[in-house]
Amino acid sequence: MEERRGGDVFEAVLEAISALREGEDGGFALPDDPLERLREAAMRQNVRGALEEGHRRVAVVCGAWHSPALGEKPLASLREADAGLLKGLKRARVSATWVPWTFGRLSRSSGYGAGVASPGWYQHLWETPDRVTERWMAKVAALLREKDLGGSPAQVIDAVRLADALAALRGRALPGLDEMDEAAEATFAFGNPAVLRLVEEQLTVGERLGAVPAETPAAPLQQDLAREVRRLRLTQDAAVRDLELDLRKEIDLARSRLFHRLRLLGVTWAHPARSSGKGTFKEAWQLKWEPEFAVALIEAGRYGPTLEEAAAGKVAELAAGAALPALTGLLEDVLLAELPRASTALMSAVEAQAARATDVTALMRAVPPLARVLRYGNVRQTDTAAVAHAVEGMVARVCVGLPNACAALSDDAAAEMFGHVVELHGALQTLQDAGQTALWHETLGKLAGQVTGHGLVVGRAVRLLMEAGAYDPAEVARRLGLALSDPEPEKASAWLEGFLKGSGLILVHDDALFGLLNGWLAGLSPEAFVRVLPLLRRTFSTFEAPERRSIGEKAKNTGAGATAPEGGGDAALDDGRGARVLPLVARLLGVRA
Repeated sequence: MEERRGGDVFEAVLEAISALREGEDGGFALPDDPLERLREAAMRQNVRGALEEGHRRVAVVCGAWHSPALGEKPLASLREADAGLLKGLKRARVSATWVPWTFGRLSRSSGYGAGVASPGWYQHLWETPDRVTERWMAKVAALLREKDLGGSPAQVIDAVRLADALAALRGRALPGLDEMDEAAEATFAFGNPAVLRLVEEQLTVGERLGAVPAETPAAPLQQDLAREVRRLRLTQDAAVRDLELDLRKEIDLARSRLFHRLRLLGVTWAHPARSSGKGTFKEAWQLKWEPEFAVALIEAGRYGPTLEEAAAGKVAELAAGAALPALTGLLEDVLLAELPRASTALMSAVEAQAARATDVTALMRAVPPLARVLRYGNVRQTDTAAVAHAVEGMVARVCVGLPNACAALSDDAAAEMFGHVVELHGALQTLQDAGQTALWHETLGKLAGQVTGHGLVVGRAVRLLMEAGAYDPAEVARRLGLALSDPEPEKASAWLEGFLKGSGLILVHDDALFGLLNGWLAGLSPEAFVRVLPLLRRTFSTFEAPERRSIGEKAKNTGAGATAPEGGGDAALDDGRGARVLPLVARLLGVRA
């Protein structure tokens, strides 16, 4: 239909649909579905009402299937029938507004039942008066050049010629989208379908976002957001856009507060992204506006007329009955969104629950969000004195109760506790508080010495103390030897998994530990080795591929059951081979050999 250029498109659509709905008497056939009959009757009643008010031209936005039911004949002949159908129906008061829509939402792939396959292509046809093929291929080339994928003028010429040739072979007056896609894939992408998917996503479907008049009635939250968007010089766009903020600048700090408030309301216009910088004042976001966010703002209007008030109201609802870890996570979001009244109430709830909490794991889960607030609060100009007091109390209670909580754990409980210990250790490293760190190291020492503790947790405690410098290599080797000498191989494997999980570099560079592990494996009976092997495979699967390769090469060069040579392995070095690379290394470093 889009190829019928030079004629009235709406007339052509009406002609085609009228032929499909033609009834026995030459008019259009009424729908079989009673609901559809009511819908069309209501449409006609509204059109009649507009005409009776004196309007000479009435525009109806509807599916093309309904168009024959709204012509002059049905309006005149079905007046009484429509009134009878609609008589007695219940009335409901509604209010409506316009919401900007996107091409992505108009496409059939989004799930919209009445959608089309290619809104961007239809826009091109609608807006392009001539040279449709040439202008389309120029758009394709411009997109590919923007993505550093080629798109030369010569390729544009070849693509246009190929599309025209395909249309001629198929008996078409102009190339359609199928011909365009095939020509683009052959000339620009050289048969690579990935390039065609990019064209489909950004051109065939498109990322265009509609607009509504400024005078359109809007909910208070929508109006407040529009004011903030203008004030902070942002753009609501359906295309994905990256934005990096410098929180030392007032405008960027205000933008960050806006994004966090919207996220609390369920409007995820901005998603946190990885920042290119390492400073704590850097914050990266990825922005993409979706039409349903307007609906979410309308629904959130029950919490308050402004974004700040609505976010605070939503927080109060979420905090009601929430557990301690959920409260501290929510407190982190509230402080980032800068909601003073909500943060005060939430902090009181956190302190009250922390004072009553008896579950050590709940306290451990509650600390990391607060630690992040303390670490980065000064960047955001946040008052964190009350948070610091709460964290101090929680850490002290964790350190008192953790050894007893880890005394007798099942495998599943130990795996869960392992994650809590690692996360809390990272949080305390972030805080860098000398008193809390010393208390935590003392607690880890108790865990490392537990005879009845699960090997997964005990092994990780030894590893963390080694990384902190509290245990020297000789002490770590002693504890590893004791663990590996356990008569039950499953316990030894659990200890080893806790110690090594997440990094194989320790085995690559520490010859003493490698020798102990190698000797333990070589000394296992065949039956014990078969039982331990799945646990070892699980541990080694957490290592990076280069680490596993280096460990394998080291094991290959070490005899079965042999320990590493004394003196850190220097006796195994080949001085002659090493000397051969020294001139090249000297050149790379810019020094004289």
